[in-house]
Amino acid sequence: MKILFHICCAPCAVYPFRKLKEEFEEVMGFWYNPNIHPFLEYQKRLEAVKIWAEREGVRVIYKDEYDLKGFLRQVVYRESNRCFFCYQMRLEKTAIFARRGKFDYFGSTLFFSPHQNQQLFKQIAETLGKEYGVRPYLKPMERGWQKSMELSRKMGLYHQQYCGCIYSEEERYRKLGL
Repeated sequence: MKILFHICCAPCAVYPFRKLKEEFEEVMGFWYNPNIHPFLEYQKRLEAVKIWAEREGVRVIYKDEYDLKGFLRQVVYRESNRCFFCYQMRLEKTAIFARRGKFDYFGSTLFFSPHQNQQLFKQIAETLGKEYGVRPYLKPMERGWQKSMELSRKMGLYHQQYCGCIYSEEERYRKLGL
């Protein structure tokens, strides 16, 4: 069994990939995150994934496209639904690559973060799985996100302070009262 697993960032990938290697014969990562802004933040996260992948021996397909305009075109005037478009963009690309590569499953580190809308993510993944003929991996990993954060800190990997889009960055600063 083979799985293509989308990576939103290195800290979120550490634990899930270790668990997936116990379950699947082949586990491959997939970097595609046109939602991450600004450019320097995108670069920091991409570099952290490369460092982690090399250390852990994880093969990763890098769809390295900084696409501010494309992301904004998806969400402009629909900012309250931005997570839907963000999940949709990244999961659809993962499902397409999984089908092309004849993977049995596709998934994402996003599904394990308590900061994401798990129900929305699951609905999108199930719909895309049917559309592209690849099964979505939606098995919960109890305490996986927290374990991943602990392990990634020990590894000295870059930890971001917000989800990724410019809207979540603004929310972060507003919560801090800035």
